[in-house]
Amino acid sequence: MSIEIKVPVLPESVADATIATWHVQPGEHVTRDQNLVDIETDKVVLEVVAPEDGSIAEFLANEGDTVLGEAVIAMFTAGAVAGQEVTKAEAEASVPEAADDSSDALSPSVRRLLGEHGVDAGQVKGTGAGGRITKEDVEAFVKNKSAAPAPAASSAPVAVAPLADRSQKRVPMSRLRKTIANRLLEAKNSTAMLTTFNEVNMKPIMDIRKQYQEVFEKRHGIRLGFMSFYIKAVTEALKRFPEVNASIDGDEIVYHNYFDISIAVSTPRGLVTPVLRDTDTMSLADIERNVRELALKGRDGKLTVDDMTGGNFTVTNGGVFGSLMSTPILNLPQSAILGMHAIKDRPMAVNGQVEILPMMYLALSYDHRIVDGRESVGYLVAIKDFLEDPTRLLLDL
Repeated sequence: MSIEIKVPVLPESVADATIATWHVQPGEHVTRDQNLVDIETDKVVLEVVAPEDGSIAEFLANEGDTVLGEAVIAMFTAGAVAGQEVTKAEAEASVPEAADDSSDALSPSVRRLLGEHGVDAGQVKGTGAGGRITKEDVEAFVKNKSAAPAPAASSAPVAVAPLADRSQKRVPMSRLRKTIANRLLEAKNSTAMLTTFNEVNMKPIMDIRKQYQEVFEKRHGIRLGFMSFYIKAVTEALKRFPEVNASIDGDEIVYHNYFDISIAVSTPRGLVTPVLRDTDTMSLADIERNVRELALKGRDGKLTVDDMTGGNFTVTNGGVFGSLMSTPILNLPQSAILGMHAIKDRPMAVNGQVEILPMMYLALSYDHRIVDGRESVGYLVAIKDFLEDPTRLLLDL
């Protein structure tokens, strides 16, 4: 029985998609629900799985092709495939010793991954059909390479190595990277963006985490992190400064009476901003669970379009990478974004005495067309007050 393999229905905000990687070849036997192809949109990667046991009869769209929603991209034949009833040993014996490392044999996603990590395709052993290199092969190679112990120091003279290969490699931008580039450029060119700074003493929150971490984890099954405090402070401050929770639509200002917070998450594909919805109704434990779930889905490439849609305000934490200070750029059409940074011990003047305190810089970038200086500074000070005195969050002060 012949079955059409189609692109999933795309949301209204996504015009088209790109065939990223075919994981099987025509004639190769697959089982029901096995991933056939990755389809990359501006926001997420969609997986199309096999509807039945069978095989791909032919491709109607190749890797790199642009396709529309519900377009037919392959023909699938259900049922056993002639010539596929081979033993495991025969299958392993049929795999070549080395993968074809030519550019034509590598999918765009594999070429991009090789380029990102500076890995030569000839170093990677392919486990795909016909010895083809897959994304998993590259990731495993990079992981094993980084885990390899450093060579022992030697007092022997070190030979001078010849000059490294000075060739270049061009890797096409992914749809997500192109979308990020266009949106950042649009934010810079179409908004009156300014950034205001402040600093916050993190000792009160660090003391709370130290005191209650064990009992919190035992009760809720998840660790108490900093992000839940950040999100709580951001949400409560948004209630007091509605301009920061608004956006511009043409000649109108749209004030949002709900609190959906975008969280900047670094993934292998690039920076994405999945959304926590209705954060005003969440407890600290709820926030920690939802943030962890979104981070894991981002890492595994499982974020959906729904996960990425919406958001009235963005929180980004460059401190996890060691950033001391930055000027985050707006996530359109939002009017503001908060950047957190590394927590560092610094000498501070407290009641006329010098104390060493764990301090963190805060940076609020905002669209001056809708948010004035008074509101931006007041909003950032409110966040500072909430973080330095978390009791305010409980007492609604």
